[in-house]
Amino acid sequence: MEDSNQFAAAAATNDVDGQAQNQERDPESNSLHQPLLKRNRTLSSNPLAVVGAKVSYIESLDYEINENDLFKHDWRSRAQVQVLQYVFLKWTLAFLVGLLTGVIATLINLAVENIAGYKLLKVIDYINNKRYLMGFLFFAGTNFLLTLLAAVLCVFFAPTAAGPGIPEIKAYLNGVDTPNMYGATTLIVKIIGSIGAVAAGLDLGKEGPLVHIGSCIASLLGQGGPDNYRIKWRWLRYFNNDRDRRDLITCGSSSGVCAAFRAPVGGVLFALEEVATWWRSALLWRSFFSTAVVVVVLRAFMEYCKSRYCGLFGKGGLIMFDVSEVSVRYHIVDLIPIAVIGIIGGLLGSLYNHVLHKVLRLYSLINEKGKLHKLLLSLGVSIFTSVCVYGLPFLASCRPCDPSIQETSCPTNGGAGNFKQFNCPNGQYNDLATLLLTTNDDAVRNIFSTSTSSEFHIFTLTIFFVLYCILGLITFGIAVPSGLFLPIILMGAAYGRMLGVAMGPYTQIDQGLYAVLGAASLMAGSMRMTVSLCVIFLELTNNLLLLPMTMLVLLIAKTVGDCFNPSIYEIILELKGLPFLDANPEPWMRNITVGELADVKPPVVTLHGIEKVGYIVEVLRNTTHNGFPVVDEGVMAPVGTQTGATELVGLVLRAHLLLVLKRKWFLPERRRTEEWEVREKFTWVDLAERWGKIDDVTVTKDEMEMYVDLHPITNTTPYTVLESMSAAKAMVLFRQVGLRHMIIIPKYQASGVSPVVGILTRQDLRAHNILSAFPHLAKSKGKKGH
Repeated sequence: MEDSNQFAAAAATNDVDGQAQNQERDPESNSLHQPLLKRNRTLSSNPLAVVGAKVSYIESLDYEINENDLFKHDWRSRAQVQVLQYVFLKWTLAFLVGLLTGVIATLINLAVENIAGYKLLKVIDYINNKRYLMGFLFFAGTNFLLTLLAAVLCVFFAPTAAGPGIPEIKAYLNGVDTPNMYGATTLIVKIIGSIGAVAAGLDLGKEGPLVHIGSCIASLLGQGGPDNYRIKWRWLRYFNNDRDRRDLITCGSSSGVCAAFRAPVGGVLFALEEVATWWRSALLWRSFFSTAVVVVVLRAFMEYCKSRYCGLFGKGGLIMFDVSEVSVRYHIVDLIPIAVIGIIGGLLGSLYNHVLHKVLRLYSLINEKGKLHKLLLSLGVSIFTSVCVYGLPFLASCRPCDPSIQETSCPTNGGAGNFKQFNCPNGQYNDLATLLLTTNDDAVRNIFSTSTSSEFHIFTLTIFFVLYCILGLITFGIAVPSGLFLPIILMGAAYGRMLGVAMGPYTQIDQGLYAVLGAASLMAGSMRMTVSLCVIFLELTNNLLLLPMTMLVLLIAKTVGDCFNPSIYEIILELKGLPFLDANPEPWMRNITVGELADVKPPVVTLHGIEKVGYIVEVLRNTTHNGFPVVDEGVMAPVGTQTGATELVGLVLRAHLLLVLKRKWFLPERRRTEEWEVREKFTWVDLAERWGKIDDVTVTKDEMEMYVDLHPITNTTPYTVLESMSAAKAMVLFRQVGLRHMIIIPKYQASGVSPVVGILTRQDLRAHNILSAFPHLAKSKGKKGH
């Protein structure tokens, strides 16, 4: 039941902060047995949120198994063959998710490397001929057109394809329905847009979009294709529910990370640590199977591309940055700079989150002005990026090649490799051009390069770090598919290498390894991941000896970052207004009961087991609730008094009531139906569909006087809690079980007392909404749960 009362979130927050000053008592000292503070308004919620780049009406997902008569009959009648079909199809879909994600990721890499590679070769050709202005015009013009392609697709065809998509996936797996996030149009735009945006040299990565692409593939496979062209295959009926789609999307997100970093174990752990709210061992198996398939596909394509059939793609191996042959030696003294890297990563990561939050707020104001402003913003960022990337290398001085390096490797004029010659004479190279005039993946390889202690000047690394800080802040948020991983890796690697240069005489650790640790620290400081990030970097570097240092850096960076603000994805979730339920309730939520929350909500709307059609239509038209308690009055209790009791039959969903009205399953008289009558009209597959709106249903005047037996379609085992339960405990239960509705029942049962006190939804359990009804609790708002 989604609460229909809507209040402006900003106004509620201001009111909360203003009235908190007038409360003298500490709300945390309040006893659970005493009635809490006086209410000043009803419990409010705002069902609107930004999904992708547009405002949508948000509903919750039905992850709970709806145990009505039809479901129970189907469960009892399932043969062993059908159970095996279901299990086999789960593994088949997990295989297809991995296969398709791997193929699409390879095609994206192939396209990006070739488009960006040939663009850079042409630019270098102009520079070698001293035609610098022509080189700039070609470089900026190509980037402009590629950005225009990505932005036009996102603005006009699929607004939900803009951005990384990871916050929306987190919200979906938390139980929030994010509309149009997993459609075929979104998938196609995400693929083409990622190619255009990354090849345009913008400061963004394809890692976040690949997670979204994997999730789109999983969702489309589970439902049999796009909404308009669905395959009505009989076996796919098993997956026509939110629970199984959730599992598939979890597999898709882990496959996306695996495809981005070529890290199968890291992909599974990323899904477990960062995006999934609900987890079990069977899901772990299937996610791991999907990522294993992705790695096999990537490896097969790379072997094929070594034969030069793929243009400029295929020169890199499966390991993005292989330092397996580098001996890592460090002493106790080396732990000091490593700890410093972790502290800097935590401080810079939290600062980056804070500033990016402000930038995204500014961008949302610009984007509200219309589609033209979105396009102009994206194109403006593209031009600024082109000017900086092309112009700044002219500020760097040429450096002579190290005599110990082969002549073929220094200087280089090709698309890949260290020591770019750029505008320098033979035998010299431009170290800033080596980092800027290249693809993002090559920039990572160059700044991570080992045994090149004198390659980059500290001035060059400073310019690169400042530039990528600015570009990282202004690029994320424009209307193109974008990932946060790569900009953060490049920023972190820059200050890590700077520290490595400064520590040169005092340490035996290579500067390239300092860059790796810097990248890991900034990612932990911004995204607050630890275990998955550690394994991803382990799989990226292929060096187990780096593990202790990486673990130390990640733990320090996350601890420091947590002292200042939440992770970047949590900030984006809050900014978009998605009702995400955190794992830890606020401490003051233990001092308010669910019964008190129900008191500040409008009275609960209940239906009778056998209800009049007219009343059902009236309820559906006048409320936006998605679930209604069903009660029977005058029931003879098995034990107790002789007078008629009121029985809580269960909960009926809005979608099921609409189905009954559409199928016109009406009775001329008030009576219970037989089991065969229900099965003749409906199947459990019908109940899994979502059946539009009440406006689409036509009911005649005569039909309004007829009756509906709601017992067969009512979930007879809804989750119920006593009105004396604390809001904190209720929120933990709601989140862990994946509920959409939680029925509150009275502590004392008696004749004439309604068996239902109220219903809670996720909006009712959000801290902000509770504070809007109980502003005195705001005094302890700043305290965090543990």
